[in-house]
Amino acid sequence: MTHVIEAPRADDAASLGSLQLRAWLQTYPCEDAGIDENWIREHRGSSATEEGIAQWREFLEVARQQPDLLFCRVVRSGAEIVGFLCGRRDEVVTLGPMYLLEEAQGRGIGGRLMGEFLTWAGSIPMRLWVTDYNERAIRFYQRYGFKATGERELWQGKLPNVRMARDITSSDNLSEPARDQITRDE
Repeated sequence: MTHVIEAPRADDAASLGSLQLRAWLQTYPCEDAGIDENWIREHRGSSATEEGIAQWREFLEVARQQPDLLFCRVVRSGAEIVGFLCGRRDEVVTLGPMYLLEEAQGRGIGGRLMGEFLTWAGSIPMRLWVTDYNERAIRFYQRYGFKATGERELWQGKLPNVRMARDITSSDNLSEPARDQITRDE
């Protein structure tokens, strides 16, 4: 199936809210951390409610009006959105959230999304939070020059996150596979 990356439409807000919850349910359950489906629904279920969808709608509208400050791309597989990447530009660029459903992973789509994001971000230092037991995501970000800073947080007092930053934004900071992926996708 073909995956198309594009800017979201205003009517994508409901899909993004439910996709975010689905992605959390696929990504974050961890018995050792005490994170289960009930905890995720309690702390992230609001993304799929009317209030969460309204927040997505507002974000998408502001991103449409101020594309130099807010970044958002969705991944479509047919009519269904199967992933997205958002970011914000302040004194640094903050990457996140970024999610791909399991069925869209391992196909180079994350690399294509990252390529678009890095082009948008330019030469400004970047940062993100990633869950410390999400080793696949950590390796992915490392391929694009992000490094752990040592800063940690417990989101909602439980979900263990680590800060990663990317200070040098030239292509020299990318791993060989990441450079190859971006080059293939351009």
